Amino acid sequence: MSNQSPFGGRAAAALYPVLPKGEVVATYETYNEAQLAVDVLAKADFPVKQLSILGNDLKTVERVTGKLTWGRVALAGAASGAWLGVFFGLLFFIFSPDAAGLPFVFAAVLMGAGFGMLFGLVSYAVNRRRKDFTSTMQVIAGNYQVIVNVELLNKARNLLAGHVEPDGAAAPHPSDPPRSVPLPPVDAPRDPAGDQPTAPPAYGQPAPPVSAPPAAGPSDPQPPIAG
Repeated sequence: MSNQSPFGGRAAAALYPVLPKGEVVATYETYNEAQLAVDVLAKADFPVKQLSILGNDLKTVERVTGKLTWGRVALAGAASGAWLGVFFGLLFFIFSPDAAGLPFVFAAVLMGAGFGMLFGLVSYAVNRRRKDFTSTMQVIAGNYQVIVNVELLNKARNLLAGHVEPDGAAAPHPSDPPRSVPLPPVDAPRDPAGDQPTAPPAYGQPAPPVSAPPAAGPSDPQPPIAG
């Protein structure tokens, strides 16, 4: 028997999470690297709503930070109790300043530290045989994958690789070197007898003889000068 949620599909999706669908953009060893990749895409105006970070091979890691002693337990209990005393003392000082002054706040701090120390020592005496050390618990994945829809896969990879898709030809910057101008094509050899260019001979055919320019004739005799 299942109960329908009054909040509709969003609540159902939260109660029954599913793995994201899409293609893997990149795989990273740490979560910080995957988060940095998502930040790079977000700065490039990429639709980050289509991204997901998937952690694989989840493992629970408990790091031992030290050994529990009576002095450490008493100090930790007194500190937590003192903060609780500060909280209640400030509440009384704010809502009833006439009845509770600064001495009342200090008294509340001392009382909270005493009760916190006592509670910590009692708890340590009961649980000493089961756990005699302090530790921190973490859930770490073997690798982290950035997932995106298939339609945006190439765009995401190009942005992460540093290749931004240009929308058009960018105008040259004044500090850029001048662009090289293409040289004009070399004219084919022309026939001296005409204006049409001579076609190159086919492969294996002898080249046509080049006609020599006409020899210059003798100069015309000058007429005699009358005396």
